[in-house]
Amino acid sequence: MAERWVGFAASGASVAVVDADVPDDNDDPIVINADQTWRLQKGDRAEAYDVLYQHCANYLRENGIERAVIKGSAVLAGGKMKLAHLEGAEVRGVIIAAAASVCSVRAVSTAVISRTYGDRKFDDYLKDNGFWSDHTTGGELRIGSRAAAMMLIAARNV
Repeated sequence: MAERWVGFAASGASVAVVDADVPDDNDDPIVINADQTWRLQKGDRAEAYDVLYQHCANYLRENGIERAVIKGSAVLAGGKMKLAHLEGAEVRGVIIAAAASVCSVRAVSTAVISRTYGDRKFDDYLKDNGFWSDHTTGGELRIGSRAAAMMLIAARNV
């Protein structure tokens, strides 16, 4: 039987959200229910985080989501931390906290997926149109949301 999961990929100003039915059999494709982008409202970031928190918790609760899988933080290769990276981490934290108030949550880094899922790097899967036609069905999945969907596909095996 399938469970309803949501995959999240956060940036400093928005969150890619993929809502899908995830079958028990890892060989079956996930069924896309919704692919959305939640944008952080303009103005004071603290207020925007509160709105995002409430929106996320309400969405998960109202749609009976059983698990949330969030694209985890990544280590910067050059070691230079920029403001956008820090703001993305803040947004990710808001999503993690909101989701944890409703369902089971797991944050998974792309490095872990690259090591434990298949034989390719995370980004190689995102570029492969054939992979997506084999591993997803149902609603439309935007190219920019593939990272959030990959969280769901890989989380079954990680």
